[in-house]
Amino acid sequence: MTSSPTEATATLVDVTMPQMGVSVAEGTIVSWAKQIGDRVQADETICEISTDKIDTEVPAPVTGTVAEILVDVDTTVDVGVVLARIATEGATGASPPPPPDAPVSGAASVSAAPAGGLAPPGAPAPAPPPPGRDAPVSGGSSRNGTDGPRYSPVVQRIAAEHGVDLSAVAGTGRGGRVRKQDVLAFVEAAPEPPMHIESPYRPDPPPAAGAGQLSRMRRQIGAHMKRSLETAAHCTTWIEADMTRVQAARARLGVTALAFVGSAVVAALREHPQLNATLEGERYTQHRDVNLGIAVSLGDDGLIVPVIHGAHELSVEGLAARIRDLAGRARARELTPDEVRGGTFTITNPGQYGSIMATPIISQPQVAILDLEAIVKRPVVVTDADGNDSIAIRAMTILGLSWDHRALDGALSAQFLASIKRGLENV
Repeated sequence: MTSSPTEATATLVDVTMPQMGVSVAEGTIVSWAKQIGDRVQADETICEISTDKIDTEVPAPVTGTVAEILVDVDTTVDVGVVLARIATEGATGASPPPPPDAPVSGAASVSAAPAGGLAPPGAPAPAPPPPGRDAPVSGGSSRNGTDGPRYSPVVQRIAAEHGVDLSAVAGTGRGGRVRKQDVLAFVEAAPEPPMHIESPYRPDPPPAAGAGQLSRMRRQIGAHMKRSLETAAHCTTWIEADMTRVQAARARLGVTALAFVGSAVVAALREHPQLNATLEGERYTQHRDVNLGIAVSLGDDGLIVPVIHGAHELSVEGLAARIRDLAGRARARELTPDEVRGGTFTITNPGQYGSIMATPIISQPQVAILDLEAIVKRPVVVTDADGNDSIAIRAMTILGLSWDHRALDGALSAQFLASIKRGLENV
């Protein structure tokens, strides 16, 4: 862990561990692309991080000079933790910090920046960092202190699950670093092992007697959902929809019903833009573009909501392709940060597992979320063009809309659901 003093008037901007979805609780520093004293441009990569869902690069929020690096390579920290600080350009009296191995003058060592974390007046200059601690991953020391490549926690976990010797995997990352994709490709290309060998799988040890503590990920999801319930005035409205035509159309096109629901939602949001909105504090914002979030289950690893930006520009087939692509890369932990943020409306699809009714929780700061339930064949009363009633077997579903009563009312929510229903029944 290293830091460098700056002038008292310098303005420091934090670089924090980003949030990559509601169930991502922590991330690990893989490498630092910049060191203390280096200039960095806004949006230029400052470090690489790894989470259970995404391996990605963290961009600098501003242009300036790297003043502090607060988290070492291979260190895992919670979302929101400050990773580094950048001294911004143009600050009165600010000067670029010296490199970590440069001598610190007495004047610099006794000054203190308002952001904290620097030496108080009269304190001795900090000791230089241990050799190699802030060096890039390639050529650095391994986790156990021996010479060799570093591997991210995700890479090590996948390798352990499949019994892969990482020294045999060719890396395609920066400086030859082995990425998660490299390990997965290696596993996929490997021949099937003979059935008589011992399985590399080892079950987790049983929990201690009386143990019932939630995992970090479950606690993170719980905190997010609880915060949403405490923030929004949740109400839920349900409507039935006849999906018989959708079932026939999706079989013809080779796509899922979710793509048709997404298309109907986009059309309804254009008709009722009040629901394509966010509410942050008392600031209510309607959005012109429909950025459609699709909740994707990751099994025991929780869930993530990738976003289809510009969903209003896509056909049913286009939406189906984007949903399939995002869901696949979400489960492979290959999403980028931009693909999990900026949503204006969300669809969740628990019905694929057979459920018939649910009350979804709004993804803040959005004002509504749609729940798609199972499509079930059952007898219903249908009316022909002459007004005659009969009983027929139809493919039916229930759509549930949770909405924020601070921004919307019941009549508008019902009208929105009715628009979706018309769109689905008139495919």
